[in-house]
Amino acid sequence: MRTLEQQTILITGATDGLGRALAAELARGGATLLIHGRDDGRGRATIEEIEAASGNDRLRWLRADLASLDDVRALARRVTQECERLDALVNNAGIGTTLPGDGRRMESADGYELRFAVNYLAGYLLTRSLLPLIESSAHARVVNVSSAGQAPIDFDDVMLERDYDGVQVMFTFDLAGELDASVVSATCLHPGTYMPTKIVRAAGVEPVTALDQGVQATQRLVADPQLDRVSGVYFNGRSEASAHPQAYDLEARRRLRECSDRLCGLG
Repeated sequence: MRTLEQQTILITGATDGLGRALAAELARGGATLLIHGRDDGRGRATIEEIEAASGNDRLRWLRADLASLDDVRALARRVTQECERLDALVNNAGIGTTLPGDGRRMESADGYELRFAVNYLAGYLLTRSLLPLIESSAHARVVNVSSAGQAPIDFDDVMLERDYDGVQVMFTFDLAGELDASVVSATCLHPGTYMPTKIVRAAGVEPVTALDQGVQATQRLVADPQLDRVSGVYFNGRSEASAHPQAYDLEARRRLRECSDRLCGLG
């Protein structure tokens, strides 16, 4: 794989929490970073802060509201048009159970349950849309930030669940199964338990894992040359782990893929 100085990396949800801290760490390593978020003011502030701390001026701001699949498509088009390569995509963006809406069921711009739309469908569509660029940048990586708190999917009631981390794991395994690991690898991880982020604070939960531990675990999947060709693996922190049994069910993964393609309007 290329050195960090040679890489272009897109991190979604990079204006707060794990995403912002990961961006700062990768910037110190010299990477060209595409910083995604949905607020222009916070985006500019994030880039200014990281540039000042790292001395790296190769940071680019990309605004998109992942609650809108049209915004996701526009984000993918912009990256494809403006970037010659994409060495890593980190699907990190997500919303919690209490923020926004205090736990109430909400819907996305497309009429889907909001947390399902933002925490899963947006990353699915973004990855699928950027895959030609990612594959042309070989060797490249897709890293999905997930959770140890996985739950099986009820395919008769997909959008009423509250914890969608399980589908990120299933998507990762399914993607890895169709890709050549020598070209693009796909991994996922639970970076840490209740790290001190905005989502955790909003839920009133006491942090357990330090943020820097989650950053190091995620950065390892993005940039560690020893993990070349490691694909279709779920990590708990820095350790390979077993996911929920449904993630290994080929039929469940097929149903999820078909459901995701239909909801995203993919052929």
